[in-house]
Amino acid sequence: MSSSLLPVAIILCIFFLSVNANEVTVGGKTGDWKIPSSSSYSFNEWADKSRFLLGDVLVFSYEPGKDSVLQVTREAYEKCNTTSPKASYTDGNTKVKLDQPGPVYFISGTQGHCKKGQKLRLVVFIPHTSASFSPAPSPFDGPAVAPTSGAAKLTSFFGVVGLVVGFLAFF
Repeated sequence: MSSSLLPVAIILCIFFLSVNANEVTVGGKTGDWKIPSSSSYSFNEWADKSRFLLGDVLVFSYEPGKDSVLQVTREAYEKCNTTSPKASYTDGNTKVKLDQPGPVYFISGTQGHCKKGQKLRLVVFIPHTSASFSPAPSPFDGPAVAPTSGAAKLTSFFGVVGLVVGFLAFF
């Protein structure tokens, strides 16, 4: 291969390695960060049906000026405490990259909304390709979430193909 293919190989590597991240709209198709309309629905039920991977991006949609999103500690989540968030978002179309594995907690910053169910707890997993890998138990008190598809394995495969193509471009 010639060195003129090097830029193409680099672009392919970047593309194939970046396809692992997903944008996930909080709440699913409805996508509204607001007090749940029914006591039988919660954001946690929605989250329990999904699998969140390191690098995924959560998208919170809400009316700016009337609501907000606070990323908080477990203790603040449990008590609906809005006084010292880890992060605060008010733009109405908040995107939060999941950059740490483990449990993550969000609550509404509007007084009283959290106590009415506008809160979210989820677990971020590290993507892996080995079927023999078993993650350590989570400190999160909830059910384990099964993988939703084999997409992570497929995109990892393309990532390896991209690396091989990039490596071969040097020779």
